[in-house]
Amino acid sequence: MRRETAYKLAGRNHEHPVAGSGLEKEREIRFTALPPGQRERALQALRMLRGLVVSESAHPRGVHVRYSVLDYTLESLEDALRDAGYHLDNSLMSKLVRALVYFCEETQRHNLVSPERLIKKSNEVYINVYDQHPHGDHDDTPVELREYK
Repeated sequence: MRRETAYKLAGRNHEHPVAGSGLEKEREIRFTALPPGQRERALQALRMLRGLVVSESAHPRGVHVRYSVLDYTLESLEDALRDAGYHLDNSLMSKLVRALVYFCEETQRHNLVSPERLIKKSNEVYINVYDQHPHGDHDDTPVELREYK
C-alpha cells in the first residue's frame, strides 16, 4: 500500500498546522581579515540575489542576511561565496554554529516537504483496507445457518 493511500484511509489531512512559521531566517556571515575589502564586495554580490535582504553587520567583517528557508539556506549562500573566492571565518565557534545551522535548516526543509506521519491511527488504515477489499475470510452462509443451536 502506498503512503498516500494509507493517509487518506486514516482520514489524515496533509496540511501543516502553521505552514509559514519560522521560515524567515536572519544570519550573520563573517569573513577573514585577509584579503581586505571582502565585506563590501560581498554586500554588492549578495544584493543582486532576489529574495535576500543584505545589510552591514555590527561586526566589522560581517554581513547580515535575511532570507526564507524555502529559497536559500546558509549553506548554499556560504558555498556560493566560497566558490566566488571569498574567505569565511573558520574559528572553532564559527564552525560549530555553522554546523548547527546547516543541520537545522536542512531538517526544516525536509520536514516541510514530507507528509504528516501516522502515529496513533495506523491500525484504522488496515481496518479500512480489510473492510473495503474482498478476501478469503468471507462466509457466504446465512447467519441463521451459521449459528446452530
